[in-house]
Amino acid sequence: MKIYILDALHPAGVEFASQRADVIRWDDPCVKNWHEDAEGIMVRGSRLTADDFAQAKKLKVVSKQGVGVNTIDLDAARARGVKVCNTPGVNKEAVAEMAVGLALSVGRRIAEFDRMIRAGVPFDRADFLGQELWNKTVGVIGMGNTGTQVARLYRAAFNANILAYDPYVPANHWPDITHDRVASLDAIWPRVDVLTMHVPYTDETRGMVARHGLALMKASAIVVNASRGGVVDEAALYDALKAGRLYGAGIDVWEEVEPPRRDHPLLSLSNVVATPHAAGGSRETQERSSLLVAQQLLNVLSGGEPINRVA
Repeated sequence: MKIYILDALHPAGVEFASQRADVIRWDDPCVKNWHEDAEGIMVRGSRLTADDFAQAKKLKVVSKQGVGVNTIDLDAARARGVKVCNTPGVNKEAVAEMAVGLALSVGRRIAEFDRMIRAGVPFDRADFLGQELWNKTVGVIGMGNTGTQVARLYRAAFNANILAYDPYVPANHWPDITHDRVASLDAIWPRVDVLTMHVPYTDETRGMVARHGLALMKASAIVVNASRGGVVDEAALYDALKAGRLYGAGIDVWEEVEPPRRDHPLLSLSNVVATPHAAGGSRETQERSSLLVAQQLLNVLSGGEPINRVA
């Protein structure tokens, strides 16, 4: 079996594959010739176009680290009979931790205080009070793997009241998590103290959090986006924060480039905590997901089916 690894992956998956197949790594000059004889490829961020699939006559499977597959032409893969799989749920704990951490950092002004101390800015603690997460109402948009973990963390750590929105899961979803299921986003906006997004980026979710919803939220509310850039209208969020219509925001994912440019308007606001799409990037997650990438690919090449097939 001939496998090409197009992007740098954690050694766990690389070693697993290398022990069982002929592997060409991303740092080998021969990797550029993968179209000629690759039976399987392991990718992380590489873009795969219709032309790539047309050239790769021997390709049987693409195994992608992470959830997002917007960099892969799935229609072209299907047309060529190439199976595509990803690794959903592997990083749910890491992303959930970051999402809650962003809200906590914004609410208790942790990052803001850190910046002030490092800059030597004098301040009176009485004038810089944060706000607690205890007993607050948290709106969770998206009740999948990560949204589930986020809801559990808020319930266990902060005794939070959970509002949940997801039109694609059954009514009896989350039987073990105390929550209030809402049928529309308009039922969430005015009630939440923290709004946290955990949805994929699609035509339906693009700009899901925009001027209409933000205008209905409390001035004390916190917005957290650790899902995908573009789910939140960044211009609308900036205007709301700048005008004092929201307490703050924690943003891990960005609309245009990641990390965002230094002159991004949101970075000029002291009540914004920014991270560079790092929520899923724990050491543990990288090891688990890399290993799963290799395991799924080898299983397909051995005649089996991937655990998480998307095409």
